[in-house]
Amino acid sequence: MSDTPHTARFTLDPDFTVSAVDPRLFGSFVEHLGRCVYTGIYEPGHPTADEAGLREDVLELIRELGVSVVRYPGGNFVSGYKWEDGVGPKEQRPRRLDLAWRSTESNQFGLGEFVDFVRKIQGEPMMAINLGTRGVAEAIELQEYANHPGGTELSDRRAANGDKDPYDIRLWCLGNEMDGPWQTGHKTAEEYGRIAAETARAMRQIDPDVELVACGSSSQSMETFAAWESTVLQHSYELVDHISLHAYYYEREGDRDSFLASAVDTESFIENVVATCDHVGARLKSAKTINLSFDEWNVWYQDGSAPTLSGEGRGDDWDEAPRLLEDNYSVTDAVVFGSLLIALLRHADRVKVACLAQLVNVIAPIATEPGGAAWRQTTFHPFAQASAHGRGTVLDVRPESPRHTTTKYGEVDLLHATAVRDEATGAVTVFAVNRHQTEPLPLEITLRGLGLGRVVEHSVLADADPDARNTAAEPDRVAPHPATGTGLEGEVLSATLEPLSWNVIRLA
Repeated sequence: MSDTPHTARFTLDPDFTVSAVDPRLFGSFVEHLGRCVYTGIYEPGHPTADEAGLREDVLELIRELGVSVVRYPGGNFVSGYKWEDGVGPKEQRPRRLDLAWRSTESNQFGLGEFVDFVRKIQGEPMMAINLGTRGVAEAIELQEYANHPGGTELSDRRAANGDKDPYDIRLWCLGNEMDGPWQTGHKTAEEYGRIAAETARAMRQIDPDVELVACGSSSQSMETFAAWESTVLQHSYELVDHISLHAYYYEREGDRDSFLASAVDTESFIENVVATCDHVGARLKSAKTINLSFDEWNVWYQDGSAPTLSGEGRGDDWDEAPRLLEDNYSVTDAVVFGSLLIALLRHADRVKVACLAQLVNVIAPIATEPGGAAWRQTTFHPFAQASAHGRGTVLDVRPESPRHTTTKYGEVDLLHATAVRDEATGAVTVFAVNRHQTEPLPLEITLRGLGLGRVVEHSVLADADPDARNTAAEPDRVAPHPATGTGLEGEVLSATLEPLSWNVIRLA
């Protein structure tokens, strides 16, 4: 690590932009995994439950979080899921074994309940289709049940089940992580490319305007990475709109500097997938652009090394809604999480959909106890701030930053930053992370031609204890606090970023 860092600098100019932000960049993900659904968003016996069994305390936090789109019902779960099990009278719904998470699924929460939930948070549904154990026929049956106005057996069945109006689901995932050997119904790139293309073609016969996401690689580290995307898109390029990316990061013991630089991998992943998409488009001589759906991303301690919210189930006894993957996030995790958000915004020209995985309890920004409280994890705050203030046009930020050396990524900038301009008001918000563990980072921003006259706020998420966490006992132990000393003199903003911190600087 370097000695005390020198000043980091960059210039903002309204003539140099990346792209408008698609609001769907602030999406999330609800899978039938652990307690995400049951005792997470859905708990009929809870004191705050509404008439549909949804927890109002959780709904309120999700609205505060600012989630725009919700991907459902998986995830690995979807590759063995029969959507028909989750519609109709609840007392008639079958209980099934879920092979993905070795649990028992009650199907008390299904398609209709999900659409009701999304409407109540003012969000948009993103529906995943089972292309693991099922195929084209089941996909178009689900589409007809969900979206056809009426007059057919399936659309009339929806009406008979209490939903006369169509769900109007526009955004669909053609399977999940089909490149992964862990996936039920795992396929080769050729096999998946063919079924994705045939499913897309059939769905467009029902509705030419549906928006479709093909499965990309489950991570950049997959042996088949890039070759997978190339083969899949060779089959489906003119039939799909997006290809998916999934990435998770966690701190390996003794290597916090590399963990804090995780977004280096995120940005590389995005740029490599863009290059692959454009190469296929060039080969096919297509005028079409394939965009990216980063529909699973987060900090996730896949080795089980993170503290958990309140005990952890094993998920190997076919239990119903066991406690699985309930990571309890630290300040350090939240700073990395914020850096991942910055990476997504910096590539808003091609990343049009992104889903934080997941929404409640399971590697989530919101935690609950059955029958008890709901609270914000540390990661809640960067997402809520980015969703609230990151809508507009991303400005091109090219920092001149002090650097230090990491084990995994070599030399990296200590500053990771982006900025978003609200076109209606002219206000600008800067999102910035200081990756240095112990030293503050001076920052100077030249604001050229933006007409900005005052600092509205400089909020910082940092703590003397980088391992501090929010818990049921101390739900507000970690929260953003105001920074001091941030000022604007002429067209130059000066600030100091605390060590290991996530910063939001709002200018008007």
